[in-house]
Amino acid sequence: MTVKFRKTRPGATLPAYAHEGDAGMDLSSAVDATVPARGRAMVPTGLAMELPPFYEAQVRPRSGLAAKKGITVLNTPGTIDSGYRGEVCVILYNASDEDFRVAAGDRIAQMVVAPVTRAEIAEAESLDSTDRGEGGFGSTGV
Repeated sequence: MTVKFRKTRPGATLPAYAHEGDAGMDLSSAVDATVPARGRAMVPTGLAMELPPFYEAQVRPRSGLAAKKGITVLNTPGTIDSGYRGEVCVILYNASDEDFRVAAGDRIAQMVVAPVTRAEIAEAESLDSTDRGEGGFGSTGV
């Protein structure tokens, strides 16, 4: 499968897989930015993309940034639908007590391209019972 990218800002970096067999490709910042301590920032990648129909791109945190700096993707995974043609931006959240500086070209997130299954929607008067039933949040312990 081919995913087309168009640069929307000068100097933007195309996504790339770091290793053979990686699920996620690295996304880089197209600008210098600061993610404030305990705050968030929308960081542009300088890229627009064309996904095939019935595929999505999921934007996820980079494990190294999360573990070492407390930087994550706020709406993880962020979904990019196949019909979207605008610039891809990443909402970074800084869970640390220090501002985090991003330089243009820094790898800020990863992106996984995945197939989408469309569900048929049906209203029902009742649902089949299960062992779990209506047990939800914390129903199996902490």
